[in-house]
Amino acid sequence: MPRTSRGTLELRPLKISRKVNRYAEGSCLIEMGHTKVLVTATLEKKVPFHVKGTKQGWLMAEYNLLPRATHERISRERVANGGRTQEIQRLMGRAFRSCVDLGAFRDQTIIIDADVIQADGGTRVASIIGGYVALHDLTERLFNSGKITDWALTHEIGAISVGMVDGEIRVDLDYQEDVKAEADLNIIATGSGQLIEVQGGTEKDPIDKNKFAEMVEIGVLSVQDIVKIVKEQL
Repeated sequence: MPRTSRGTLELRPLKISRKVNRYAEGSCLIEMGHTKVLVTATLEKKVPFHVKGTKQGWLMAEYNLLPRATHERISRERVANGGRTQEIQRLMGRAFRSCVDLGAFRDQTIIIDADVIQADGGTRVASIIGGYVALHDLTERLFNSGKITDWALTHEIGAISVGMVDGEIRVDLDYQEDVKAEADLNIIATGSGQLIEVQGGTEKDPIDKNKFAEMVEIGVLSVQDIVKIVKEQL
């Protein structure tokens, strides 16, 4: 099924509403097409056991798919997080820790919470983009108030999904494209084009390594476009 509303390498409309939570140190509502995620950044004055005594802070992420974020209601994960949720939380944590100087938050923990309000593909990449915005606003708030003396973010980050659908490479897949993709990657990179993580693979048949590399390269370029959009909104 060819794309009719946008080009194969064209992003969905990206909208970021900042400071939507009056209580959180950083927050935003991010909308990528029909996908909507509410993200908050919180600073707590404690660290996990493995960080105590290291003169460092810590950062962790939590991800949640709200019950009617999808076509059918999904029950809340009340006891333990499922495998997909844990995978996304770890991905987010690694992404954010790659761009923040945790020494600036000694004996403190930053928590990024991403709650998916509506899902139409790309919820994890939207959570990472929105999480970076919330983290930026948390850092700005603490820096301007003198609670940290140096700017703690080392570089900008962004994320995008890249898929092979009907033999063609497409970026920023919606749900209908995602479920039929022959290959599907999530690319996390910096604004300068450096890779942070590539997650994903083929859904059925193996893919040529050169085509895989092309998907990664296209994803990195798309992330740079996203970072430019985010910087304009910041």
